[in-house]
Amino acid sequence: MKTESLLDKADANLGRRSFLRYAAAGMAGAGVLAAGACTKGDPYYDNLGKRQPYDIGPVGDFAILNYAYALEQLEAAFYTQVVANMYTGASADEIAMFKDIRDHEIAHREFFKLALGANAMESLTPDFGAVNFTSKASVVATAQAFEDLGVSAYNGAGYLIKSADYLLIAGKIVSVEARHAAYIRNLANPGSFADGTILDGFGMDKTNTIAGVLKIANGFLKTKISAREYGYTA
Repeated sequence: MKTESLLDKADANLGRRSFLRYAAAGMAGAGVLAAGACTKGDPYYDNLGKRQPYDIGPVGDFAILNYAYALEQLEAAFYTQVVANMYTGASADEIAMFKDIRDHEIAHREFFKLALGANAMESLTPDFGAVNFTSKASVVATAQAFEDLGVSAYNGAGYLIKSADYLLIAGKIVSVEARHAAYIRNLANPGSFADGTILDGFGMDKTNTIAGVLKIANGFLKTKISAREYGYTA
């Protein structure tokens, strides 16, 4: 079944859990087949066929999906903590918007987890020790960093995706991430939602490499992520 038709079903009022279950079904099946092809001695798998936990894996679509999954884990964990410990003086609109963003990031995280199946990396442990969750300035600055990073990551890795179905999913998710980024940037500094710090001379979002993104993301993680086949070891 094609991913587009699955997404059409989601748009036709399937609940979020149903969407995640059905949309991931075909992708997860492919993941199980890929895992089954691994051989003893493969550095990304142990002798029982279990994927090594914190490297995105061999070059290919599953590695890029794991890369996205890692970033979505980080964002979901951050916004979950923001909502659980809302900063002092948050308005009703801000509380509602952060709850929406949290729910989006959790949905993205769970989608990738189901889609990857046996190929999914382990759950990551965040480190938000540098964030003051009682301070609006600290929370918004961190949120802006995450959202800008996420958009640049998807845009920078999109060309590496071979499957048209996976590329479609990435395009749908990065468009949502860009909406988050615009809201957060405007919250931090009204009018900055699409300024020159994130756009190039052609009015397009800037991109970032896998190595560049992971260097930043690892600063917020206790469990560091590597991408050895893409030139980055944590």
